[in-house]
Amino acid sequence: MKKRFIAGAICPSCSTTDTLRWWEESNIEHVECVECGHTDRKTPKSIEKTKHAQDDVIGVFKPE
Repeated sequence: MKKRFIAGAICPSCSTTDTLRWWEESNIEHVECVECGHTDRKTPKSIEKTKHAQDDVIGVFKPE
């Protein structure tokens, strides 16, 4: 997994510039401030709109 710094970005928590790093893991975008440790996650809009997006469901078993 490759983490990248976001040039010119300002941390919403500590207001420090150039300390935010971004990476994507399991279709979830992560942003973390290396100065204060503030984190934020964002799921793609296509996943947010599904009816089970907020459920803690891993899978549905349908026996035949």
